[in-house]
Amino acid sequence: MAQSILFIGGTGTISSACVARAVQRGASVTVLNRGQSHTRPLSDGVEEIVADIRDAASVDAVIGPREFDTVAEFTAFTPEHVAADVARFSGRTGQYVFISSASAYQTPPERLPVTESTPLRNPFWQYSRDKIACEDLLVHEYREHGFPATIVRPSHTYDRTSIPTTGHWVDIARMRAGKPVVVHGDGTSLWTITHNSDFAVAFDGLLGNPLAIGDSFHITGDHAPTWNQIYTWLGEAAGVEPVLAHVASETIARIAPDLGPGLVGDKAHSMVFDNSKVKELVPEFATTVTFDTGAREIVEWYDGHPEAQRFNPDVDAAFERMLATIPAVR
Repeated sequence: MAQSILFIGGTGTISSACVARAVQRGASVTVLNRGQSHTRPLSDGVEEIVADIRDAASVDAVIGPREFDTVAEFTAFTPEHVAADVARFSGRTGQYVFISSASAYQTPPERLPVTESTPLRNPFWQYSRDKIACEDLLVHEYREHGFPATIVRPSHTYDRTSIPTTGHWVDIARMRAGKPVVVHGDGTSLWTITHNSDFAVAFDGLLGNPLAIGDSFHITGDHAPTWNQIYTWLGEAAGVEPVLAHVASETIARIAPDLGPGLVGDKAHSMVFDNSKVKELVPEFATTVTFDTGAREIVEWYDGHPEAQRFNPDVDAAFERMLATIPAVR
C-alpha cells in the first residue's frame, strides 16, 4: 500500500516541491490548507482538503478520525500550534515532521560549518525563538510520550517566485534603472541558498524513515555564494551589471526596522552547513541547482508575470536614505 502523507500547507515555496516529489514516487498525498494559493497549483492526484488549521472544529470536520503514515507540518510557528497538532495526531500517525528553521541555530555562529549539534539560540529574531520553543515541546513529547516527531530545519530555500535579496522586486527594478542596490555589510559573507527541488529530495527521503524518528536534521544544500555574487547573478539575469552599494546591517535595521530582525538575526552572518547527517539517510541528496541558474529562473518568471512585479515605494525610499549614509556610489 502506498505511503499516506498529510501535508499541512502544501502550496508554499518549500512544501509545493515536497508534495510534487512525494506524488512522483507514488505516495498517497493529502494536502490540508485554506485553498487560497494559486501561484503553485497542486500536482495531479493530490487530494486537497480545505480548512483553516487554526480552526479546530473545521479541521476535525474534514479529516474526521483519519490516520496517516506521516503528517508534515509546514504552517506551525508557535508552541500553541504544535501542541494542537500533538493533541490531534497522537496515535494517528507514525511520524510527525515539523518544519523548523536553520535560523534557530546559534546566531552569530561561533563555529562553521553548522551541524545539528550547534546550540539553538537566536537573541535577535522572535520568529526563530518561537521555532526553538516548538522544537523544545516536540523533544519533550517524544521523550516522555513517544510522540514520533522528526524536526527539519531549512535555511534559505527558494523557487522561481522567490527573490532572496532585501528589496525583492525593488532590487531588480533598481538594477534595470541603473540605480545602486543596497547590499548588507561588505557583501562577502557566505549565504547557503537552496533550490526547493533539491530540498524536496532530502525531505522526501526522511518521510516514513524510522531512523528519522526522534531526531533533527537541517536540509540546506552545499551551495554558499557571497551576497555580492547573489546580487550580481540577479543583475546578469536581468541583463545589467548591477551597482552594489554596501551598507552596514545595523544601519539598514535602524532606517528600516521591519528588515532588522531577519537581517541582523539571520542574513548578516555567514552560514555554512554540514549536511552529512541527512545524507547518511538520503544519499541521493545533492545540490543540483546553483543560484547562477536559479537567478535566471527567477527573472524569467517575473518577466513573464508582470502582476508579481510589486514595487514598494516605501522600501525604495528607505534604500535612498541608506545610500545617503555612505560615500557616493558610481
